[in-house]
Amino acid sequence: MAWRDGKASAKKLVLFMASIVIGIAAVVSIQSFGDNLKKNISLQSKSLMGADFIIDSKQPPNTRVMGIMDSLGGANAKEINFPSMAVFVDQGSSKLVQIRGIEGGFPFYGEIETEPKEAASTYQENGAALVDATVMLQLGVVPGDSIKVGEITLPIAGSINAIPGSSSIFSSIAPPVVIPYRFIENSGLIQQGSRLEYEYYFVADSNMDLELLDKTLNPILDAEEADLDTHLSTSRNLGRRYDNFGKFLNLVAFIALLLGCIGIASAVHVYIKGKLPNVAVLKCLGATKIQTFLIYLTQIAAIGFLGGLIGTAVGLLLQQGFPIILQGLLPVEVQVSWAPQAIFMGLTLGVFMSVLFALYPLMSTLYVSPLQALRIGNDNESASKLSGVLVSVGIFIFIFIFSLWLLRDWRYAVAFVAGILTTFSILAAVAHFLMRGIKVYFPSSWSFTARQSLLNLFRPQNQTLILILAIGVGTFLISTLYFTKDFLLAQTNLEKQANSPNIILLDVQNDQRVDVAGTIRDNALSVLNDIPIVTMRVQELDGRSVNEVRKDTTSTVRRWILNHEFRVTYRDSITSSESIESGIWIGEVGQESEIPISVSDNFAKDAKIALDDKITFNVQGVIMNTRVASIRTVDWSSMQPNFTIVFPKGVLENAPQFRVLTTNAPSQASSARLQRDLVSKFPNISILDLRQILVVIEGLLNKISWIINFMAFFSILTGIIVLLGAIRTGKYQRIKESVLLRTLGAKSSQILRITALEYLYLGVLGSFSGIVLSLVSSQLMAWWVFDAPFVPSMVPFLVLFPGIVLLVLFIGLLNSRSVITSPPLVVLRKEGD
Repeated sequence: MAWRDGKASAKKLVLFMASIVIGIAAVVSIQSFGDNLKKNISLQSKSLMGADFIIDSKQPPNTRVMGIMDSLGGANAKEINFPSMAVFVDQGSSKLVQIRGIEGGFPFYGEIETEPKEAASTYQENGAALVDATVMLQLGVVPGDSIKVGEITLPIAGSINAIPGSSSIFSSIAPPVVIPYRFIENSGLIQQGSRLEYEYYFVADSNMDLELLDKTLNPILDAEEADLDTHLSTSRNLGRRYDNFGKFLNLVAFIALLLGCIGIASAVHVYIKGKLPNVAVLKCLGATKIQTFLIYLTQIAAIGFLGGLIGTAVGLLLQQGFPIILQGLLPVEVQVSWAPQAIFMGLTLGVFMSVLFALYPLMSTLYVSPLQALRIGNDNESASKLSGVLVSVGIFIFIFIFSLWLLRDWRYAVAFVAGILTTFSILAAVAHFLMRGIKVYFPSSWSFTARQSLLNLFRPQNQTLILILAIGVGTFLISTLYFTKDFLLAQTNLEKQANSPNIILLDVQNDQRVDVAGTIRDNALSVLNDIPIVTMRVQELDGRSVNEVRKDTTSTVRRWILNHEFRVTYRDSITSSESIESGIWIGEVGQESEIPISVSDNFAKDAKIALDDKITFNVQGVIMNTRVASIRTVDWSSMQPNFTIVFPKGVLENAPQFRVLTTNAPSQASSARLQRDLVSKFPNISILDLRQILVVIEGLLNKISWIINFMAFFSILTGIIVLLGAIRTGKYQRIKESVLLRTLGAKSSQILRITALEYLYLGVLGSFSGIVLSLVSSQLMAWWVFDAPFVPSMVPFLVLFPGIVLLVLFIGLLNSRSVITSPPLVVLRKEGD
């Protein structure tokens, strides 16, 4: 019976099956690609690292660390790396690069891909350098040219296309330059304040348990200010990093699926309403209420399975393009294959969600009396309400469980469900108050076409609610993206901030300070900041030694507090990017047994300390006792040097230190001129040109926003399909209304205007509601999450709003052609039949 009845009614539900297809395709493509990415990271983890495991340190390894490495058979290769300015002698240009001094057969897995190919194996023997291929292309450098690093000048053997251990994102800011290890000392770049990293590469024996090695050695090395990373832990960390972005995209895809399910519920509601007389007849012929219920449940389940099957196939095809879209953001080359888990999820999700969202309208078949075959009877309203509550609870439990499975954190899952519920509730309330407001304040003085178009918004079988939901949610997602991206990029806009530094000079030694400042002034620029930097480590936290805290398995102190080498400064006042959260700022002191310091709120939170707690620092061998006098809130997004820990004046002036100077170069030309002068006179100084960094950041944000736009497109497309289905479902009702209007003397042009105005109202209200909601949510994010000023983008208002309104109007009129063109006689004959 389900098959026979379904064949005659298939066209009425085919578009709503399409909405399930789109939602399932979005979820399956992201889920499958995420599984593929994690699998590829796992398979290529050795090639990413270049070894089985690494021991690294921010300072030369001490005797105990060297002993541990010797007990492991000694390092198979070693490296020292740091950022520095490099001068390309033949071109007369300079650039911030990541110097990597390598000795030994690194890499042991994967390879350094160079052009020419033999340069990777001969550069150490020939005493030459390998330079990032993009830099060589940008600056017109060719093999055979020279590069000056500090005090040494080396020939360039070739260009680097890929090398283990380099992040593509970081390489965009400081591209790698590989030189033989033996030249590092002669470069003169290892000085006070240099940001050095020592890395020792190991190849493990076949019987070595890397998990046990990591668990055993890491606590010991932590105590010696070193660290051990295996290719397995690196694989896990990378997988988690990219998994977070995948979770976000999964939620966007899930919203598209939820939107499609709302379309299913609406379609089934109208569909079942038309089938109720048939149900009454079946019950007159002896069918039980369970049998009639199962007839239509079977139909919906079949549609869900078919939608899930097609959606899964489309999703698997879609993921083939993801490696191209995400090029430059991924740490590995992804070989795409079918993920069994994603396929199973797509098939089951299609059936389960179709049935779940169709249950409430399907329940009405249970309460149909056989008497309704002859006349309209009363529904069992109490049973209907009870079933509605139970189904609604079931839907929200499912959404919570599914989001919990995606996010792995019940707090985020609750927040997601609450956000969905709030958004949908507001849009539903807008639709409800619109219909109620029209009834109460109906504009009787308006023209006939205007009045009739308003009446259509609350006529029987109206689609006002479902269309406002479909249009509003899609608009909300895309406009939120635009608003968020704009206020993030606004924080990085330096062009209009003449007093904000856009060039930062690092590693300036005390004896270079005056000359460096003079060079800046010689270029007609001013020194904006001259900041002293002292390096130190935490020795004790409120009376407990760092080693004691490390061994305490119940401690909630974050590991970075215990292992980090802090770069602190001293001054007598707070800056414009800081505010005192609690305590008293003390700017200058004399000789005191406990020095009052100021810490940032994130340090206080992660170190589990409060006002007046004691912290002991090791300042390059000198023990210094301090107490927390104030806790500051710091705007880390501001384009100026900010500090976690600030000492008062009168304490650190004689400590070993270096300086950070900042300036603002108004143009690219003046920036290049200054950098050229500084590098020629002070080769040890590293120069950060924030303009170049922000170009990289903006490029990444644009690429990520394109991906999010692509996923939000699924929601818009689902909304369009729901819109098409809603119009087609109510088409016959509209044809009957059209016949009555034309019988009463209405012209086709009047009916066309009535239809156009109705969809214009729905398009305007749905898209405007979505944009207003996104304005509110973006403002809240700007306040609570990013702590940034919010200036709304005009794109949603000038492009998205009119675009969606016109799209709704076009689809509405296109699908309502037969409403206008159907002759009255045809409809009357159908009524007679």
